[in-house]
Amino acid sequence: MSGLDHPDAADVRRVTPVLGPLSAVVHVPGSKSVANRALVCAALADGTSELDGVAPGDDTAAMLDCLGLMGIAVRATGRLDSVSVDGTAARLSSGPRTLPTRLAGTTSRFVTAVAALGAGPFTIDGLPPLRSRPMTPLHDALVSLGARVTPGERWGHLPVTVAGPLDASSGRVSIRGDVSSQYITALMMIGPCLPHGLRIELTTPLVSRSYLGITAAVMASFGVEGVEVSDEIVSVPAGSYRPAHYIVEPDASSASYPLAAAAVVGGTVHVPGLTSTSLQGDARFAHVLGDMGCDVAVNHRGTTVTREGPLRGIDIDMVDLSDLVPTLAVVAPFAHTPTTIRGVGFIRGKESDRLGDLCRELRAAGVRATETDDGLVIQPGHPHGARLGTHHDHRLAMSFALLGLAVDGIEVDDPGVVTKSWPDYWQMVEDLE
Repeated sequence: MSGLDHPDAADVRRVTPVLGPLSAVVHVPGSKSVANRALVCAALADGTSELDGVAPGDDTAAMLDCLGLMGIAVRATGRLDSVSVDGTAARLSSGPRTLPTRLAGTTSRFVTAVAALGAGPFTIDGLPPLRSRPMTPLHDALVSLGARVTPGERWGHLPVTVAGPLDASSGRVSIRGDVSSQYITALMMIGPCLPHGLRIELTTPLVSRSYLGITAAVMASFGVEGVEVSDEIVSVPAGSYRPAHYIVEPDASSASYPLAAAAVVGGTVHVPGLTSTSLQGDARFAHVLGDMGCDVAVNHRGTTVTREGPLRGIDIDMVDLSDLVPTLAVVAPFAHTPTTIRGVGFIRGKESDRLGDLCRELRAAGVRATETDDGLVIQPGHPHGARLGTHHDHRLAMSFALLGLAVDGIEVDDPGVVTKSWPDYWQMVEDLE
């Protein structure tokens, strides 16, 4: 049975190692990536949608708050994790309004694009760590579509004030493909509301393509079909979102942590509901653990990972699994050969520098980790206890907790940062057995 000590300092969590192999069933929250896309589509639909599986977390809470401030009624239905959204067919309240996005980068980028559909003005702002994150490609794209975009302090960062309407007579915009897919997703979701749809021309190679696939699938569930994604062009037809009853599937990124716990500690973990039909590319992470020597079963009931024998290192391009680099990085030291992670140089601009910050914290715990231009190399070894900084990043915090399941003395700073995506994460860790 694992457990957690609770030191007097509320900003530190000490993880107690697990004794013996795991045998656990872990229910993970609904996907925040899917939920936030579905919430935007429902908000832009003409009618009332019902969404089930909208799990609690800072990202989805911020999205619900911002939609409400734009004049879109969102109500709890009385069922667990379910909301009702009264779409307005992209008719937004007039401003001025301030939209507080907390620490939610996804929400910031999505609502910035949505705000450009209305007269506004809408000021999008977040907490200080979010203000340092780049938004330039999206802001530039919205300006090219006719939006008025006014920075509060410096161009390409929050706070920013946005006002429409868009003058998208050409229905065409250019943006880099090798930056966050959230910029492209934000433009995709407002595309049907433009008179001629939207043709997004990618000026550099596309990364995180799987996330654009999620966007297209969610849009189709709300009546906008025919979105096409290629390496050079994303084409979005003009059309209207229709209200829907939408069920949000379990979050594959969140599922990576309990599944990786089986790889780190040994034993079996089953995640119900994460099936072979998942929209999320991150659901493939279980098979990455399979490549490292785990037994993996994915079927209509869920995903199961079992480790009985030794782990082996792998060489992997994680361009389409970039959010899970920290998860793999804490599994890798327990393999008997090195692990090389490639293709993810762009994750330096996430909530933290997910290469530099991750590498430094791992080394503090005795992991031989080396940062490269586009990834990490991690050697086999014997990690030791350390107090690890999370750099305002929920994925670092959740990954470092896994390290503590196998290593005595791991303390995680700022444990509350996990509320961004999984408020009950520490309880899950405590309940593993």
